[in-house]
Amino acid sequence: MSGKTDTKKAICMWCHSHCRVSAVIENGRLVRVEEDKDHPWGSLFTPITKGCLRARAAAEWFYHPDRLGYPLKRAGEKGEGKWQRISWEQALDEIAENLRQIKDKHGAEAIGNTSGTGRTHDEYRDRFFHLLGSPNSIGQGEICWGPHITAGHTFFGWTPFPVVRPETNCILAWGGGIPMYLPPLWHASRKAMRRGAKFIVVDPRRIESAEKADIWLQLRPGTDCALAMGMINVIISEGLYDKEFVDKWCHGFDKLAERAQEYAPEKVADITWVPAEKIKEAARMYATNKPAGSIQGMGVEHLPNSMEALHARFILPAITGNIDIKGGDLLEGPPVKVITAKEIELAEKLPPEQRKKALGADRFKLMAWPGYELLEPNVKRVWGKMGGDVAIEFPAHAPTVYRAIITGKPYPVRAMITLSSNPMVTQANTKLVFKALKSLDLYVVMDFWMTPSAELADYVLPAASWLERPHIHDMFGTSKTVLACEAAMPSSVEGQYHRKRDYDLWRELGIRLGQEEYWPWKTLEEAYDYRLAPLGYTLKGFMDKKEKGGFDIPPTLYKKYEKTGFGTPTRKVELYSTVLEELGYDPLPRYEEPHESPVSNPELAREYPLILITGGRFNPMYHSEHRQIESLRKRHPDPIMQLHPKKAEELDIKDGDWVWIETPRGRIRQRCRYFEGMDPRVVHVQHGWWFPELPGEEPWLHGVWMSNANVLTDDDPEHCNKINGGWPLRTALCKVYKVRTY
Repeated sequence: MSGKTDTKKAICMWCHSHCRVSAVIENGRLVRVEEDKDHPWGSLFTPITKGCLRARAAAEWFYHPDRLGYPLKRAGEKGEGKWQRISWEQALDEIAENLRQIKDKHGAEAIGNTSGTGRTHDEYRDRFFHLLGSPNSIGQGEICWGPHITAGHTFFGWTPFPVVRPETNCILAWGGGIPMYLPPLWHASRKAMRRGAKFIVVDPRRIESAEKADIWLQLRPGTDCALAMGMINVIISEGLYDKEFVDKWCHGFDKLAERAQEYAPEKVADITWVPAEKIKEAARMYATNKPAGSIQGMGVEHLPNSMEALHARFILPAITGNIDIKGGDLLEGPPVKVITAKEIELAEKLPPEQRKKALGADRFKLMAWPGYELLEPNVKRVWGKMGGDVAIEFPAHAPTVYRAIITGKPYPVRAMITLSSNPMVTQANTKLVFKALKSLDLYVVMDFWMTPSAELADYVLPAASWLERPHIHDMFGTSKTVLACEAAMPSSVEGQYHRKRDYDLWRELGIRLGQEEYWPWKTLEEAYDYRLAPLGYTLKGFMDKKEKGGFDIPPTLYKKYEKTGFGTPTRKVELYSTVLEELGYDPLPRYEEPHESPVSNPELAREYPLILITGGRFNPMYHSEHRQIESLRKRHPDPIMQLHPKKAEELDIKDGDWVWIETPRGRIRQRCRYFEGMDPRVVHVQHGWWFPELPGEEPWLHGVWMSNANVLTDDDPEHCNKINGGWPLRTALCKVYKVRTY
């Protein structure tokens, strides 16, 4: 007798493409994940899903014996690796009681939390903490997509979204990592190039996208702002800007033109290592092949000069008139008829006096409550809603929070909840993070696996995966398009595992802590019914193939600003930012040399002569995930650092040797791979490495000290970006030498 086969739609959360896929289930067991043939954008997503190694390993991941299945409570000293299994009721009761005691003693601000890369339901996390009264939600916001969203709100009144269309004649990819970071955009870009579109890539390394480029601008790490200003100089001085759009819709062009005079291509060439003629060629190509789109492939956000570089990069599409036109950078606006994540967060419930306590907000103001309060009224005037979410766009400052945990200054932080993140691997300055997590009165981790961070927890809770929960996706509230799915698999199977969705964690803790009136929906499905109600659907009805099929794609309109103006104080694109000016920052972009570079610190460079960059994406891993999945690990068993063969020869390092990479903060080892597509003065180190196969107890912590790039990185607030607090991941000085065996 043949078994029952079922196919359910799911939204894959293993990268930021959020492909909707089909989960094939036989007799209640997940067999495989395959492409969603009903996807309306199948020409973009189907090839991605078919070739995705992570998607192919879905069943292996889902049924892996090391996946957490039940709540655990620490049974020994922190980090000793001793645990006892407990019920969910006991875990939630005890955690809630501990939180209540800490709040009563130190205030709600003494309770913080860490998130990952926005692939869970952070809107409900934010809802819980706003109702609790704590402003100290931290994560990767300052170095992930948060700066892009906030910069978009600041300069345009919405986040420009790259949409590569048949009309697109030029693509500027700033940070060439789009094949790894946004595969559908890379697929669309490849199609555009075959049609004849020009392709410009800015990246220190000749990775896949750079190999396909008409022009590859191989800049010195950390000099992106200078390069963008050099291109602006050329476009303005040669009269290549869109005079009509600039005159009518740009604020501060004259002041920008004056600032741009400081960045002649010859001067910029000295700063960036990019020849002046190449800077001119790229500027002309971008400005004269309209419509042009611009894609950000990560990297800019990891610089000490990050917000200034983003400001300059966003000026390029503005002065060339490539904003909100077909084939250019689109201002989509929010999903009008769906209740967005931002609306769910209840930011208004966090009292003003508590907002002021957000750690780091008094110093790094744009991506914090001071910035939010300036941006919100102007954005809402045009769009009716804010995009993004607090966790990504307006977090507390993580390096400042970790220091407060250790020092108790300016006030104590005594409890942290980590949800689907791994700060011991993903947060800069691992030694400081370790000291902070060890010193907490209460540390709770909810995750899929026992990570190095979880090994330091008091409670470890098993998280449901994207296959076990429904989802509504609208690009963090920045896109009018909404896609959805129901849960493909149950999160609990009697006698096998009992996992919960993060929604359940926040709701059940919230009810225990007096928030019951704000959690009327017993399940995430009911919460999604509420969010879809203005559209006229329940989640189940929205998924009906005869109705919406899980998609709402309103028609695209262009040049919407002609009716509404831009969502900024001047109602124009703010080349000269009145928001930055009001917050006390330079209203125009200006390049500043990284604090740790051969130019700014030649004495240090004598001991550490190479420039270190980290964070480049690589298949089949994603951040610190998937190291325990055998089929994926076989394809990439070891952490890899890249070194130019000429430099390797000088250092007597052979291809394949294990080498030490050392900065003033520590050293790690990775396996060397020769790479000619990089300047000999630059070293690239893979991020996200730990070793699940190694022991979990201290001092091992699954090998977190061995090859973890964040042992090398700096998070000193003095060295963070002064506007948004982002920490530098791509400009450190290092030295490299062979691991000697005797």
